[in-house]
Amino acid sequence: MNHTSAPTLPSPHTVGRSHAHESAALHVSGEAIYTDDIPEAEGTLHAALGLSPIAHGRIVAIDLALLRAQPGVQLVLTAEDIPGENNCGPLLHDDPILAAGEVRYVGQPVFAIIASSRELARRAAALAGQALKIEPLPAVLTALEAHAAGQYVVPPMHLNRGDAATALAQAPQRLQGSWSVGGQEQFYLEGQISYALPQENRGLLVHCSTQHPSEMQQLISHALGWASHQVQVQCRRMGGGFGGKESQSALFACVAGLAASRLRRPVKLRLDRDDDFMITGRRHGFDYRWDVGFDQEGHILGAEVELISNCGHSADLSAPVMTRALCHFDNAYWLPHVALHGFCARTNTQSNTAFRGFGGPQGALAVEMILDSIARRLGLDPLLVRQRNFYRDAGERNLTPYGQTVEDNQLQPLTDQLVESSRYHARRAEIAAFNAASPVLKKGLALTPLKFGISFNVVHLNQAGALVHVYTDGSVLVNHGGTEMGQGLNTKVAQVVAEELGLSLARVRCSATDTQKVANTSATAASTGSDLNGKAAQDAARQIRLRLQPLAAQLLGCTEAELRFAGDHVQGAGDSRMPFTELVAKAYLQRIQLWSDGFYATPGLHWDRARLQGKPFYYFAYGAAVAEVLVDTLTGESRVTRADVLHDAGRSLNPALDIGQVEGAFVQGLGWLTMEELVWHPKTGALSTHAPSTYKIPTANDSPPDFRVALYAQANAADSIHRSKAVGEPPLLLPFSVLLAIKDAIAAAGPVGCDPELRAPATAEAVLRAVGGVM
Repeated sequence: MNHTSAPTLPSPHTVGRSHAHESAALHVSGEAIYTDDIPEAEGTLHAALGLSPIAHGRIVAIDLALLRAQPGVQLVLTAEDIPGENNCGPLLHDDPILAAGEVRYVGQPVFAIIASSRELARRAAALAGQALKIEPLPAVLTALEAHAAGQYVVPPMHLNRGDAATALAQAPQRLQGSWSVGGQEQFYLEGQISYALPQENRGLLVHCSTQHPSEMQQLISHALGWASHQVQVQCRRMGGGFGGKESQSALFACVAGLAASRLRRPVKLRLDRDDDFMITGRRHGFDYRWDVGFDQEGHILGAEVELISNCGHSADLSAPVMTRALCHFDNAYWLPHVALHGFCARTNTQSNTAFRGFGGPQGALAVEMILDSIARRLGLDPLLVRQRNFYRDAGERNLTPYGQTVEDNQLQPLTDQLVESSRYHARRAEIAAFNAASPVLKKGLALTPLKFGISFNVVHLNQAGALVHVYTDGSVLVNHGGTEMGQGLNTKVAQVVAEELGLSLARVRCSATDTQKVANTSATAASTGSDLNGKAAQDAARQIRLRLQPLAAQLLGCTEAELRFAGDHVQGAGDSRMPFTELVAKAYLQRIQLWSDGFYATPGLHWDRARLQGKPFYYFAYGAAVAEVLVDTLTGESRVTRADVLHDAGRSLNPALDIGQVEGAFVQGLGWLTMEELVWHPKTGALSTHAPSTYKIPTANDSPPDFRVALYAQANAADSIHRSKAVGEPPLLLPFSVLLAIKDAIAAAGPVGCDPELRAPATAEAVLRAVGGVM
């Protein structure tokens, strides 16, 4: 495997260098503490959930006597036992913690068992089929069925620019079609888990594997009918999140908290993988219908598109997911006339939720499929058609359909660099020659670009806080509102603080995310973790440095302007300098405050939610990928043989971590588009692919054997943290190139100009069907 990156800064600076993840050694040695590794307090009880066996029905009765009689059972909780609000929905209050009155999907929790051991709790909960008497009701199981019935979790959304109907009517060429892409399970290595411990004076400490501790604090307190200050939520690290622990950790945190409060004993709720699949939601699957007009050169002139998402039984985060999908339909392209319609379909399945990209991949993928079909109809290289539609720097061609100007546009220079480094045009010719001589195995090649907006598309969420403590020995402790889920957020924030104070990274430590230290935090999501929390921590560290400067100038006999904090020292004029530790010790004696809070709010954002117009993003990240695949037209098997990736990380805070994020996102997106298939039973609504045995995720063997990843060396024009750019979500759009390369290989098996009908995920079965359609 080939790994390359932008060169690290040739300086002693902490920021911009490839430092190891702060917990790397702990991960490898097995010493990293996750929620389930916290030593259990004496008297800890364990919870398990009793799940609905049907997709939709009215709850007639629960045989509580049967459940209470089971060995080890201490308590059975139902909706009637919740003293406060029975809701774990993040936006609309439409998602009960425990089902009340009706059940709305197979796997919905109806009751909770609290027992002396996890095994006994699970055995009792498994009696749900016997204990529950449910009167069946009709169930809606697909998004298209719900759409036909006008059944939505939120009202339809519409994003319009220009006059799409007239542009379509006058277009020289027209393309109509429909398509669909499946959902995707987050499949975090650490499943959902919460551990609640009662505290003195009616308090509660909840250790929770969550991306949003403040939201967990609020929902637990609401369920208990308590004030927020009575509930403390703490998260040291997660074993992966990918959006699945942004809102959906709430149900489990609330159940553990309710049980611990009721029994005044510690309660742990750790899900089995099957139950995790059955209860929680995942990436929204989308159905599309489009009508697109274009000219002979492939320029899109007008488009009317329906995007229909499968939201499941409740709203969860489906509204902002659809908003982001609509705002990313344009991807890298100027679309003069568009009418986009978003429908959030309500079905009797798990409530779908955030997943890396948060609707952006589903929106952008549609226009990539459209452009590929346009190119095939016109007999043009798809790359040429894409480039002809790129956003430009002048005139109206740099304005998005939602009214934001595309500034710092790197699409063309980044693509040109990748075309050259990947030998794109030469390889197209080589692949054409290979396919002409190979009747069974076919190769395909595709290049796809990306433009991804960075910020929460709910303006008030773009804020963060941090605390920085400098101790008298010169060591530093940082606490911020973000959560560490393996992405290296704590490492980057520590680098920022070390840089601000001129210290080596070893002198800075990040502590667990804690609602009693930084309050009212936003979720670690939308690729904003480093941007928001890095800026907040920088603000706190800078305040401390500014407090130290007058004393340092006095001691070193220089002006404050001449001071430089670097190399664990404070440098004055000439050769005068002193260790940072000495300065801090003297500052303490002078009663100078050695701790500070910091705060950051992203500037310049505004958004009209009704009209879907404004400036929802602080900046755009760019990227592109070239994928080469090999397809066996007899078996449908496909393999990525090479991938060339160039991604825009701005002035990277930590190139090693960013390269890892790009690689991981590429493989995760590859899994979504080629192998991860969710299947529900068409009659019962039960999820058939609910375990590793039936749901296939990519392994190391599925990573391209020739994997060339580089960071695009261009500082962010926006005032982000050290001019870096987010790398969490944008790279997930890079493997669009894999799906389209597979389509390219299939087209090589058919007549010239054919346009294979390939659905996603492009499993072997889907590939065979597409091959059969062109042969």
